Amino acid sequence: MQIGVVYPQTELATDPATVRAYVSGVEQLGFAHILVYDHVLGADPAVYTDWAGPYDIDTTFHEPFVMFGFLAAITRLELVTGIIIAPQRQTALIAKQAAEVDVLAKGRFRLGIGVGWNRVEYESLGQDFTTRGRRQEEQIGLLRRLWTERSVDHDGEFDHIRAAGIAPLPVQRPIPVWLGGSSDAAFGRIGRLADGWFPMTSPGERLDHARQIISNGATESGRDPDSIGMEGRIPAGDDAARLADKWRVAGASHLTVDTMRAGHEGIDGHLAALEHTAKALGLAAAN
Repeated sequence: MQIGVVYPQTELATDPATVRAYVSGVEQLGFAHILVYDHVLGADPAVYTDWAGPYDIDTTFHEPFVMFGFLAAITRLELVTGIIIAPQRQTALIAKQAAEVDVLAKGRFRLGIGVGWNRVEYESLGQDFTTRGRRQEEQIGLLRRLWTERSVDHDGEFDHIRAAGIAPLPVQRPIPVWLGGSSDAAFGRIGRLADGWFPMTSPGERLDHARQIISNGATESGRDPDSIGMEGRIPAGDDAARLADKWRVAGASHLTVDTMRAGHEGIDGHLAALEHTAKALGLAAAN
C-alpha cells in the first residue's frame, strides 16, 4: 500500500520556500506521494449570508497544475490532484496542463478529478453546475483520447474538437484518472470509467456499499473491479498504524495522511506530526 500526504495548503504560508521545505521534509520521511486539493475561487460569506461551505474567499489554495510544475523540479514524489474540479474547466486545457505536468514529472502524476460542490465557483467560471456529472463523464473519455492520439475529432454534448491535438503528449498514455464523489451515481461512474477512487468514508458499511456499486459498474462494463485503485485517508497521530491496517484489510492500494484541522502550528508542527506518523507506519526515511 503506497502512503502519501495531503498538502495542508490552507494552514501553511504560501511562499516558495515553505512549499519547498515542506515537500522536501515529506520526501525525507519516506512518504511516496503528495496530494493537493483544488479551488479556483472562494465565496464571500458577507454576500452569501447562508454560506455553509468548508472554504470561503479567505481560504488559501495553490493552483495545482502550476504548483506541480514547480514540484516536478524539486521532488521525486508522485504528484496527485485530489481532486481537480474538472467540469468547471475546459477539457482540452485540462488535458494540456496535465500532460505538461506528466512530462515534467517524468510520469509521476495521477489526475484525480471530481464534480465539486461549490455552485458559486461554477457560475463564476461560466459553467453549468446542474450538468456537472454528465460533463465529467464525457470529459474522461476525451481526456484519454487527447493524451493518446495525435489528432482528435470529438462531437459531444459539451465538447467539440475537430482535427486537433496536444503536443507534447504525456509520458503516461493515458495518465491515470482517479475520481472523487460520494453519491451512488459517482460510484457507478467510478466502476465504469475510473482507474481509481478516493473514498469519502472510512472502512465499514458505507464503504462496502460504495465498493459493491463500483464492482457492479465495472463488471457491467467488462472491466475487472480489482484493477480499480482505492486511496484511503487517515489523520496523523498515534492511531495511524491501526487505521492504516483497516484500510489495508479493506483493499486500499494507496493511503494518504492528513494533518489539516488538527491544530498543528506552521510547517514545523505539520512535519513533526508526519514524522511521528511515519515512524508509527514503519516508513523508511530517504537517504
